[in-house]
Amino acid sequence: VQLQASGGGLVQAGDSLRLSCVASERPFSNLAVGWFRQSSEKEREFVAAISWSGGSTYVGDAVKGRLTISRDDAKNTVHLRMTSLGPEDTAVYYCAARPKRVGITTAQSWEVPDNYDYWGRGTQVTVSS
Repeated sequence: VQLQASGGGLVQAGDSLRLSCVASERPFSNLAVGWFRQSSEKEREFVAAISWSGGSTYVGDAVKGRLTISRDDAKNTVHLRMTSLGPEDTAVYYCAARPKRVGITTAQSWEVPDNYDYWGRGTQVTVSS
């Protein structure tokens, strides 16, 4: 499975941005997708995730209230829209995917990078103040 993240760039504080992640897997519903970010000052941080059906979404504390995650299975794409961006949002954003597995998936499991099997290369987001 290959993942391609896009949509990053240089923006001003207060701006909005939409990141996209396209997967090569078909059917796309076999994959749940998460976003993580990493900056030079912080460890990899969970941003958001969306379940296989799209019926459940999970958002990290640092971006809660400023983010919407959605999926378009017809286009094998997950979108991440962030608003009210600030310099603290500057990071490389990675999308990752996890296939369906037997068993219960806990809410906390979405935040753990090791639970994702596939990773894209990342897209840089830089927010200037």
